Amino acid sequence: MDDLTGFQRDLLYVIASADQPSGQDVKEEIEEYYTTEINHGRLYPNLDTVVNKELVEKGELDRRTNYYAITDTGQRLIQERREWESQYIDF
Repeated sequence: MDDLTGFQRDLLYVIASADQPSGQDVKEEIEEYYTTEINHGRLYPNLDTVVNKELVEKGELDRRTNYYAITDTGQRLIQERREWESQYIDF
């Protein structure tokens, strides 16, 4: 996960928390956290990056709508990240 941007890491968390969200679903959820509009030129290239790294799979809901789902590799990286963070933050 060390080669991902913070935004890409946040996309993984959003996708992992939902059941095959569409790109629009991901956009709406991430905008709530960032409190600013995320344009398509930022969102979709970053989604493509996590898909190309095989952390997320991309499928087709219909001819116009894709879905995204976390892969086993993506889940493993999230778990590793959480374990790493817990070394430094103990609440």
